[in-house]
Amino acid sequence: MKFWFFPLTAMALWAGNVIVSKVASGIIAPPAITFYRLVVAVSLMSFFVAIPAWKNRGTIKKVLPKLFFLGFLSMAFYQCLSYWAADTSTATNMAIITALTPLMTLLMSALVLRDHPKPIMLLGAALALIGTLYLVSEGNVGQLLKGGWHQGDLLMLTAVASYALYSVLLKHWKLPLPAWQSTYLQAMAALVFMIPMVLLVPAGQAQINTRSLPLILYAGILASVALPYCWIKGIEYLGPNRCSMTMNLLPVFTAGLAVVILHEHLDAHHLIGGSAALLGVMLSQLSMAQRNA
Repeated sequence: MKFWFFPLTAMALWAGNVIVSKVASGIIAPPAITFYRLVVAVSLMSFFVAIPAWKNRGTIKKVLPKLFFLGFLSMAFYQCLSYWAADTSTATNMAIITALTPLMTLLMSALVLRDHPKPIMLLGAALALIGTLYLVSEGNVGQLLKGGWHQGDLLMLTAVASYALYSVLLKHWKLPLPAWQSTYLQAMAALVFMIPMVLLVPAGQAQINTRSLPLILYAGILASVALPYCWIKGIEYLGPNRCSMTMNLLPVFTAGLAVVILHEHLDAHHLIGGSAALLGVMLSQLSMAQRNA
């Protein structure tokens, strides 16, 4: 039972990062906070990863293009989109959409790797889609046809698709690197991508001040270093399938924080749409468990 501490802590930290994304809206530009969090994360990881990575540079050199692409998908593109999404989406919506990641990963695997889905996975996908449409339309799906949707929800869905592709490629490529070295090099690659992006941000939207500094430190230390550590340890002790089940708790943790900190209200469309979407994800995870059994 004690091993569940790691993935549950990872989900709690992830929920906190969703709140940070929402709070950061209007305080600091998405490319700026993404850049600064990477600077903090890379600096911190350098203390214990830089020397082992340098000693392993021969292996790293062979997979450097893949590391750059993975870093772009997960730590540059995904993070920027999630911060932009916070401008027009709620923290609760963002968390529920993020919880679709395991399902999106399975669908991406079917698309990219020709890994054909089972009927229960298709049922789960359909249920998750219906629930998500109900959620983002605030209970009126017909309004979506009239443009009644939040741009942030679509940005978050795009971010989740990016992370799903990252997960599929990470599994498919099976990089011959320790997890920390892989994370460290991906963060450095993402930092390279973010340099031109942050230079385009107006100076007033990229300043580090008393309001933005705590957000940057949370994102750079807890969300970028402590969270991956807990997730890696969770997978080590429990395996990826059981760990992925804890993602269903992300909306619960986030909704609780959003109500207390952001004073968001939980309405019927959150409960109905979110429950249907998460049930669809759980059905798809059951399909994955049966396939791996």
